[in-house]
Amino acid sequence: MQNKVIIYGGSGGIGFATAKILQGRGYDLHLVGRNEDKLAACAAELGASFTAGDVTDVGLFARAAQEAGDTLAGLVYAVGTINLRSLQRLTEADFLDDFRVNALGAALAVQASLPALKRSTGVAAVVLFSSVAAQQGFSLHASMGMAKGAVSGLTLSLAAELAPKVRVNAIAPSIIRTPLAERMLASEQMATAMAGLHAMQRLGVADDVAALTAFLLSEDAGWITGQTISIDGGRSTLRTKS
Repeated sequence: MQNKVIIYGGSGGIGFATAKILQGRGYDLHLVGRNEDKLAACAAELGASFTAGDVTDVGLFARAAQEAGDTLAGLVYAVGTINLRSLQRLTEADFLDDFRVNALGAALAVQASLPALKRSTGVAAVVLFSSVAAQQGFSLHASMGMAKGAVSGLTLSLAAELAPKVRVNAIAPSIIRTPLAERMLASEQMATAMAGLHAMQRLGVADDVAALTAFLLSEDAGWITGQTISIDGGRSTLRTKS
């Protein structure tokens, strides 16, 4: 189909929320994820095709691109890590794993699907995921901030290289209530404290980010490319308490 979108992390919080919005708007979907049972259930609910595999396996990208089909209108790479440790505790493996999942995986996903994106009858769109931690310095975020900063740089480079046939943007969220963040938000006290750090006095939810992702994929965003857009309750720019 001409309006098909491949979503990496398609059974995750943000990926699946995005998939539900797109399915409601008539998009055909191909989901990619690590947990095959969960992925199959999500795909069945949406009438989507799927590819199961881990983004640390470089062979996944060619397989997913092939199984997604010859033509794609969009790609979403909603895969990430939250690895919060002091610099002294971070190992070489930590840095490499975070970079591989967040940045290298995004680049390889776009590379594998680029021929199909270029076959789109309109302008295709790619949405990647950076982080508020690549825009504002936080303690214990050295590995994550470095990896997500690379995504922001990748977004600019790809947007320049692939224009005007493919638009490329990134979203930089703050903490979102998803399974990926559940360890950080395990106690209600911790969740309340973290919510209070945001001007909007709440944590984000997957639908907040999915709405922006769907917009960036749509023709309504046809003149937006090369941007990293914050959706963070004001965390990166606002201080409401002295």
